[in-house]
Amino acid sequence: MIRFFSLTALVFLAISPVGAQPRFQADFTAEDFQARRKKIFDVIGDNLAVIQGAEDVQGHIVFRQSNTFYYLSGLEVANAYMLLDGKAGNTTLYLPRRDPELEKSASPILTFEYSDLVKKITGAGAVRPLEKLAEDLNGYMWDVPTPALFIPHSPAEGYLQSRDEILSGFARNLADPWDGRPLRVGHFIQLLKTRYPQFDIRDLTPALDAMRNIKDKKEIDLIRKASQLAGLGIMEAIRSTEPGVKEYQLEAAAKFVFNNNGARGLSYNAIVGGGKNAFFGHYSANADPVRSGDLILVDLAPDYRYYTSDVTRMWPVNGTYSKDQRDLYGFVVEYHKAFMRHIRPGITSDEVLAKASADMRKVLDKMTFSKEIYRKACEEALAFKGHFQHPVGMSVHDVGTQEHVPLEAGMVFAIDPMIWVREEKIYIRMEDVVVVTKDGVENLSANLPVEMDDLEALWREEGIVQKRPAVFD
Repeated sequence: MIRFFSLTALVFLAISPVGAQPRFQADFTAEDFQARRKKIFDVIGDNLAVIQGAEDVQGHIVFRQSNTFYYLSGLEVANAYMLLDGKAGNTTLYLPRRDPELEKSASPILTFEYSDLVKKITGAGAVRPLEKLAEDLNGYMWDVPTPALFIPHSPAEGYLQSRDEILSGFARNLADPWDGRPLRVGHFIQLLKTRYPQFDIRDLTPALDAMRNIKDKKEIDLIRKASQLAGLGIMEAIRSTEPGVKEYQLEAAAKFVFNNNGARGLSYNAIVGGGKNAFFGHYSANADPVRSGDLILVDLAPDYRYYTSDVTRMWPVNGTYSKDQRDLYGFVVEYHKAFMRHIRPGITSDEVLAKASADMRKVLDKMTFSKEIYRKACEEALAFKGHFQHPVGMSVHDVGTQEHVPLEAGMVFAIDPMIWVREEKIYIRMEDVVVVTKDGVENLSANLPVEMDDLEALWREEGIVQKRPAVFD
């Protein structure tokens, strides 16, 4: 059955024409959305902005609103639009009309007929049926001069999506001579240019990215929960590890924890790679049995109320790190601690990298390795700039940036120290999500142990895979 609501926090009001109750999120208030849209009004001045919501689903797929539309309204309604009139300072939402037949099978959703409720929970000034958007846009053609029209030009992120991955997939599709379709946002912009050539269409993406780059307290609370949930899932995967267990079983153990705690599921394809599978940074086949003597890398996080995390740990399949594994993973653990010592407001990512690298030079000088290639890999890691990773928020590779700019309180990003021993196809890393605070940094996934002794202790506990063994291979 198709369901048009998500596993967000729900509020129920008995207002449905058929006696059922529409559902909507309660993590953010109307005032929260009004404050966010106020920043958009400050950017567009006396002009207009139109935000397109996510399209309806095809097939038995749970609808998920696009991140931008949810960020500005909290509405989980397909084929919705938002018009911001900068001159009037007013927001109008355009929603589909109620479909009684659909409600009988899928339950009521917040359509145009629930206008009063929609205004109450979003703070919008008006709610109109979807077909009125064209008429209202046409009305602005009488203004002299015609106001500019701001549209986000970047693709909207949805379930399991980040902008960088969407654009990469789009580029691959363009190479297909039998496809080559435009992105939905490109099609929307082209329709506007064709139907309303008077509008000067401008890109709203930079302003939206800057807003989402700095998370407010409620957003940080949700990312903290998503990060702690990621940690709990990985801990269950550690408990469930033993030689012969399949990679997908460890993924399943973590996903059980996610779903059992109200998440939609994963927010990106899980990376569960044992042995040399871990060498491929975005390995996601997750199909092989894990082998004694290997390390296993697990990188996954939930989609929790439209927010996520990005957490990684590596541990031994047999429960005990070898001397070489302790040396390599221990180096990464100490590098992680070095980053955490230096992150604070006002400092740039480049300065953090330089300070952490200087700290690790002293650590490395005291270390002994069984092979020179291991020391070489650690030396190369000190020059690598990718340890200070991407923003995290509504998408795992979230919009905005923390690179080459002074860090600010409210920035959330992944810290991901890593090394490659390419001669032996060994890849070692660990990853946590952190937020810059007013006087330092908080590790949002700190519930997941860092130290190798603690990870080994978790391995010795019984996991859900052993309690509920698979019936089929």
